[in-house]
Amino acid sequence: MKQFLRFVIYGLLALVVTTCVAIFLIVKLVLAPAAGEWSTTVEAGPLRFAVGVPTAVRLATSSWFAPRLDGHSFDSRFGSLHFAWKDAAGVLEVRCSPCSAEVAALGTQPIVFEGLVATVKREGNTLAGTIEATPRSAEAAAVLQGQWQGQLVPKGKGLQLSVDIKDAPIARWYAVLAPSLPELQRARIGGTLALRGQVMLPEATFAVQPTVSQFTVEGLGTEAMLGARTSCGAPSKLANDSWLARAVIAAEDQRFFTHAGYDLAEIVASIDNNQKEGQPKRGGSTLTQQLAKMLVTGSDRTAERKLRELLYAVEMEQTLGKARILQLYLDNAPWGGNLCGAEAAARRYFKRSARSLEPAQAVWLASMLHKPQAVLEQWRRDGQIDPDRTKWVAESVRGISRNQRESLLKSVAAARFTAPEAFP
Repeated sequence: MKQFLRFVIYGLLALVVTTCVAIFLIVKLVLAPAAGEWSTTVEAGPLRFAVGVPTAVRLATSSWFAPRLDGHSFDSRFGSLHFAWKDAAGVLEVRCSPCSAEVAALGTQPIVFEGLVATVKREGNTLAGTIEATPRSAEAAAVLQGQWQGQLVPKGKGLQLSVDIKDAPIARWYAVLAPSLPELQRARIGGTLALRGQVMLPEATFAVQPTVSQFTVEGLGTEAMLGARTSCGAPSKLANDSWLARAVIAAEDQRFFTHAGYDLAEIVASIDNNQKEGQPKRGGSTLTQQLAKMLVTGSDRTAERKLRELLYAVEMEQTLGKARILQLYLDNAPWGGNLCGAEAAARRYFKRSARSLEPAQAVWLASMLHKPQAVLEQWRRDGQIDPDRTKWVAESVRGISRNQRESLLKSVAAARFTAPEAFP
């Protein structure tokens, strides 16, 4: 009898093992990526196998399999995904809370959503659904809502997504994207933002088209900067039409006098450019945003720092005005070698005041601002700085006559200024 029971137990164990192996092989076979297909590695206990992502998406969103995901969870690199099947609507709901994603173009820290809910329904290779992002305060009125569509690329190469987030108060966007910002406790944020975007997976490249209306900020106290003094030395007291002021605007923010503290066209262009391999990094910050970074937020490469910077920039435009912002920028901007401020830079590099700089000298200084320390080191090493950049800055100077521009371009092309010695 004991021998018989032992035989039955061993038989059952063999059957279980065989069944598990068979299931594993079937799953592996069904989900195995085709040649060149977008794939990922899945771990199931000690087992690891490659899965074709488009194949898995088709399976998970099929009408016969999706209901079986109801109530199940799956840990992903974005967070824990919880599935629910909505039978009446025939859609699969995916909830991620909290959910994070690393977006290199937006900084070194991941973007974190307190709560993210998406629905999905598939017809052929087309997917569609809704998306909701909620802040820590789960009020219905505080939810960002939108729709999305996706298209599985032929031959399993990837997935093209388009997202359309409805127009919502900018304060709500801040509550969702950066709820821990201390400024949100006192800032009164007005205006609305709608966002359209396209994402290509698995490359994770994306493009955005934001629409902003009547963005205002109050309560941050930037009016105190009207009487602020620089710690960089004597102020330059440059007029808006001085050669250095014109050159700085040409180099750093050509729409300075027309934007409201931020430049959507430049932000979109910088996001697109910074996703391309081998391209020099392009900043999307205005002079006002750069001033906010110098005086308030610091220079951490995080999305939260950029969002703080934006709040201060918008309020500064309203409390300080263009002339004062430009003066503060010129008197605080870094110019390499531990120097800051236009007056200190002009006297150190050209032995004259900022107001008496020659046009070519002004262009030279303005051309240093995008990478002041690196350009200073190049100047000392090579005896000159990037001629293509100085030419571009000279060509971009506004408000001068044709003859003045021709003279400026000739003097910039011929310029050879003695590199300053290193600080003792």
